[in-house]
Amino acid sequence: MAKVVVIGAGFGGLSLGVRLQARGYQVTLLDKQAQPGGHALRLEMGGYRFDMGPSLITAPYLLEELFQLAGRSLSAYLELIPLDPYYRIYFWDGSYLDYTGDAERMKAQLAQLSPGEEKAYDGFMAHAKAFYQAVIEEGLGARPFGWKELWSFLPAALRLGALRSAYSLAAQYFRDERLRFTFSFHPLFIGGDPFLAPAVYQMIPYLEKVGGVWYAKGGMHAVAQALARLFQELGGTLLLSTEAQEIVVRNGQAVAVRTSAGEIPADIVVSNADYLHTVTRLYPEPYRLSRLRERLVQYSMSAFLVYLGLKRTYPERLPHHTIALGPRYRGLVKDIFRRKVLAPDFSLYLHAPTRTEPAMAPPGGESLYILSPVPNLQASVNWEKEKYPYAERILTFLEEKVGLEGLRQQVAVQAFYTPLDFAEQRNCTYGAAWGPEPLLWQTAVLRPSNRSRRLPNVFLVGAGTHPGAGVPGVLLSACATEKALTEAYPLSLATAVTSGRS
Repeated sequence: MAKVVVIGAGFGGLSLGVRLQARGYQVTLLDKQAQPGGHALRLEMGGYRFDMGPSLITAPYLLEELFQLAGRSLSAYLELIPLDPYYRIYFWDGSYLDYTGDAERMKAQLAQLSPGEEKAYDGFMAHAKAFYQAVIEEGLGARPFGWKELWSFLPAALRLGALRSAYSLAAQYFRDERLRFTFSFHPLFIGGDPFLAPAVYQMIPYLEKVGGVWYAKGGMHAVAQALARLFQELGGTLLLSTEAQEIVVRNGQAVAVRTSAGEIPADIVVSNADYLHTVTRLYPEPYRLSRLRERLVQYSMSAFLVYLGLKRTYPERLPHHTIALGPRYRGLVKDIFRRKVLAPDFSLYLHAPTRTEPAMAPPGGESLYILSPVPNLQASVNWEKEKYPYAERILTFLEEKVGLEGLRQQVAVQAFYTPLDFAEQRNCTYGAAWGPEPLLWQTAVLRPSNRSRRLPNVFLVGAGTHPGAGVPGVLLSACATEKALTEAYPLSLATAVTSGRS
């Protein structure tokens, strides 16, 4: 039986492992962490439970498809709860909007914020739908993307303005800067600069609208646990606390993965690890990316995370998901992505799962996750020195601007996660949690391929390859990598190769 070793048990590695194992490949999945999930780990402190990374599910059909492929039902493993609103956005002037998939409720709120602009909502969503149809319904995100696919998509891309920026597309429809933010911030969910990320990523608002935004009971780590359970039930081998050190190559072919526990033989190797970590650390010397090519790869932002266990809840101010904006949009994004400086102001993403599942905290308490986008480690920021003052500024902002009165007095437990932790604990290049930035010149055929160009039996899956970051993107990458792998090494051929080596 063909042996596949997958490095990294994030959502990309887990979902690809399920797909290949269900098709008859023998898969070993390994990860340096003690838990499966990649960024979707769980933190527990004093009875409070936190998701450490992604916090919401869109396109749940992608998960349903995985379980159906294995002849199982998603509902037997996970309970998904729809959220309404998807999130609340607090603007810099004190106004707010409850973002939902309900068109009439959205238009009513837009009419209050900027009278007349509600008329633009349907036109914007129709534009977003066209992108969604090209990428999702026509399957461009779920299969390897080569020059053939680019030339077939290019006429539609030019017609739809897919090559312009996400922000410029929003500005085409809306005048009010608050609404331009509302309909252009989604690239930030995948580590992108809305002022440079291609407008094709504006498919995300329609993806949310048509598929909803969901919470998995138990948090996103429960999704990772469900996928790990399914993978093992299918006969896959999961090795945790086992770090990959090198892909072993002989005669131009990967033959094993060297780990802290020894070598694991492989006929095919897949990396769900960070892209540059893979091609500059895991590849053996002769096959590594050159220093020049390495410097040309532009990496996404990072994040500063605060986990607060609170003795009380704030239901009147915090729905399940909240975005709290500082006074700047364009300038702050430029500081994070281009100037690479730690700005004095910030905008925050807040996750309060206790709003939907009180059991995520002790009775009467709140488990609050706070994410502040910050520059990656290419910036000259001493995080050991800055993390406490930066966290204090965040708490002040939440008390004074978001209305979480007496927040400091309610803190029972707290923890921080900085770009340094992303680099040291998860092997993220520059501490960038989303991998290569989604720029026009790092998208589609110009993004790292699902199949290695240097080693024929090595493949990539996850945020660093096509189609990109975010949970839906990573799940789609598993579809694309599966297609690339099974076309290059159909089970009969892979098994013959295995037999020839034995």
